[in-house]
Amino acid sequence: MAIDLLNHKLDRAFDHIDANRNGVVEREDLLGLGARILVGFGQSPTSVTGASLVGSFDGIWATLARALERDGDSGIGRPDFREAMTASFVTGELYEPVFRPATLAVAELCDGDRDGEVTIGEFRTMLSAFGVAYDDVDAAFDRLDREGRGTLTVTGLVTAAADYYRSADPNAAGNWLFGPL
Repeated sequence: MAIDLLNHKLDRAFDHIDANRNGVVEREDLLGLGARILVGFGQSPTSVTGASLVGSFDGIWATLARALERDGDSGIGRPDFREAMTASFVTGELYEPVFRPATLAVAELCDGDRDGEVTIGEFRTMLSAFGVAYDDVDAAFDRLDREGRGTLTVTGLVTAAADYYRSADPNAAGNWLFGPL
């Protein structure tokens, strides 16, 4: 059950990145996701925030390529993506130094006024970049906003990402990061 849940979440992550649906994730796909996020928030990839996001996404790509012992130009199919994500970030030691900075960069980008809070509108902008259906955004937000405050904290969003990518608990709130599984 736990492996099935993690694989299902990793498959969704693969689909978020593989925007052209060719069954292979390439560096340009991951950087394209970063670009969609930046455009959604009106940021340039050369701004401090944009450069942080692009650099962290590039770090994820380099880590996946190393885990598979490939050069950075080779595409990664779904089974290899699962393998590399699991070895590097799910059970491996690289979540904190490599993946977490990317989630923090995205969460901080969502917090446009830098008050530590992410509104439903900001959350919707982020999830639309990931290709999440509009109707799933409200359900995801409500599940993550467990106190019913109408906002998510940047820290809570980073924690939800850790749950999504690492937790085998079927009841983890972070499983709802991108809507219902």
